[in-house]
Amino acid sequence: MRRALRTAWLCAAPLVLVAAAPAPLAPQLDRDAILTQQYGNDADWYRDRIPLFDSSDATLDAVYYYRWQVFRAHQRDLGAKGYISTEFLNDVGWQREPYASLNDATAFHIAEGRWLRDRRFADDYINFLYLDGGNDRHFSESIADAVWGRYLVDHDRDAAVRLLPAMRLIYGLWDDGFDFTKGLYWIEPLLDATEYTVSSVDASGGKDGFRGGDAFRPSINSFQYANAMAISRLSALAGDPATAADYAARAGRLRGRMLDALWSDSFGHFIDRYKVSNEHVTYWDQIRARELVGYLPWTFGLIGADAKFDRAWTHILSANELGGPAGLRTTEPSYQYYMRQYRYDAATGLRECQWNGPVWPFQTTQVLTGLANRLHGGPDGVIGRGDYLRLLRQYAKMHYQGDRLDLEEDYDPATGKPIVGLPRSHHYFHSGFDDLVISGLAGITPQPDDSVVVDPLLPAKDRTRDRLRWFAVQDVPYHGRSLSVVYDEDGRHYRGGAGLRVYVDGVLAASRATLGKLVVPVAAKANAAIERPLAQSINLVRAEYPKPSASSGTDPERLHQGIDGRVWFMPELPNGWDSTGATQDEWFAVDFGKPVTLDRAEVSFFAGGAFAMPDSYRLEYRVNGAWRPLDTNGAAPRPNATNVLTWQPIRTDAIRLAIRKPAGKHVRLAEMKLF
Repeated sequence: MRRALRTAWLCAAPLVLVAAAPAPLAPQLDRDAILTQQYGNDADWYRDRIPLFDSSDATLDAVYYYRWQVFRAHQRDLGAKGYISTEFLNDVGWQREPYASLNDATAFHIAEGRWLRDRRFADDYINFLYLDGGNDRHFSESIADAVWGRYLVDHDRDAAVRLLPAMRLIYGLWDDGFDFTKGLYWIEPLLDATEYTVSSVDASGGKDGFRGGDAFRPSINSFQYANAMAISRLSALAGDPATAADYAARAGRLRGRMLDALWSDSFGHFIDRYKVSNEHVTYWDQIRARELVGYLPWTFGLIGADAKFDRAWTHILSANELGGPAGLRTTEPSYQYYMRQYRYDAATGLRECQWNGPVWPFQTTQVLTGLANRLHGGPDGVIGRGDYLRLLRQYAKMHYQGDRLDLEEDYDPATGKPIVGLPRSHHYFHSGFDDLVISGLAGITPQPDDSVVVDPLLPAKDRTRDRLRWFAVQDVPYHGRSLSVVYDEDGRHYRGGAGLRVYVDGVLAASRATLGKLVVPVAAKANAAIERPLAQSINLVRAEYPKPSASSGTDPERLHQGIDGRVWFMPELPNGWDSTGATQDEWFAVDFGKPVTLDRAEVSFFAGGAFAMPDSYRLEYRVNGAWRPLDTNGAAPRPNATNVLTWQPIRTDAIRLAIRKPAGKHVRLAEMKLF
């Protein structure tokens, strides 16, 4: 299916309901119809995995489903090491090899993935981070906190507490950035995943800012506070009160130092203080402008509703400060070097990433998470629930380029247009969105006990024309059960009654006639076991087995993409092996280098533009150097989807995919997995 057509469907996203069920059962969104409409042939991947969302705002709906498509595209199968989430669809020079992993956006990946009914993706990724060295501290991180957040949703104690030794080890390693005289952590902004901040630019005298500018920042200190609290809570869960008390005390001391030293009364904001001292800046001085990073204490629960600190929220409401016309500025425009471009891509001359004013979905996600925490923690103040909805909608619009959904790296706060625009930037997974819908807008706030708090972030007395008049989230996994939350302003849309309703396993558990907080009992139930079929065809190191070969299109990189564990159908970034031969009959083969037993394949073809689905294809296996046809079962093949083929187990050292191309077209094999 062509991207433009599918995007048009996403924009429309009309509600599809099955026949209304009598109360107290939940009104049911038609899963098959909605997912087919959203994802076309690829609907199977989402069917038993994602919660459904529907609302009176078609843009929110469209971006919600698009973000699950981004999540799916960024799942890389590492074979025996399981799945991880990548940040870029293609390879970049600073990723961890050979996995293509980066740890700076990991907390977002886990926060999104915890809401999948298929728990494998979050579970595999967390295991990779803590048991396979994936959390290499390449960048600052809040991964232990994300694991606690995931536990709050799935209630899988054993999966969380077994990682405690690695969590404590990594927490201790961050002492290399701890100033024991100040009781605070410091970091170079580049290693905070935020190059060209105020501290790094000013430390260079305004000449650069890619490196340098070491500072005591709200980010690294909030991360370490959150990680300490997570270790404390998980240690208590594991029956280790001494460690729980130790890490709670560490968190308490760090919180106290942050509130005392990093809050600036003159700015009314949390700010950096310099660690570095040179001819341009002085150790312990405050930076000279507000930055969006100052909201991270709310993101990680250091602060609730507090009048002293609430002043900071006025800055994202001000058009002259952090509240840009099209998005939240990373630095306010009064800063001397606001939006000055220092760095360009050498190959293209295009602008490179900077954090001196551009909108970054990364920090927009953090700020909206912090705002949700603030609003869930107390009554509206200088900022309110209507502001959350407005900012979420502003963020949603940023996902569009015309009528096409494609989130990139950073944006101009005045126009909302992408800045970097490099090939690597398409469908960038460096942020969150669906968690902001589920836990923020819909208000599903996970709890460690047998309950859930539901408190949608919508103003109770909103009568504006663009108010959100209804929404529903359906089949949200929670403590081994299934939650649905339905809000219907007047009861006419879902036909289940006016107001807010919460359903557990499809049965009404709590309701109220108006918007507001509900505390709902949810008796925990054991989760279904995670299934982990092993794809034996995955190749991470190009020189090793399994090895690909083909009748044409023999560029080593494109051959490797046919078995590298990555599947997506985004036309902006080519991925997979392309047939380039002049004949209609071609082949792609995988040599295992030794005999293996196989009984299933997943074959994914991209179709669009010059590429079409094969007229026909078949699998063959090699025995004693000769190719034999495989007698396979499977549904009719579909483009832009994963086609599953099964057969009676065979023993072989190689598999070949033989294809017949349509006249005048080529074939792109996005991935072939063999099990």
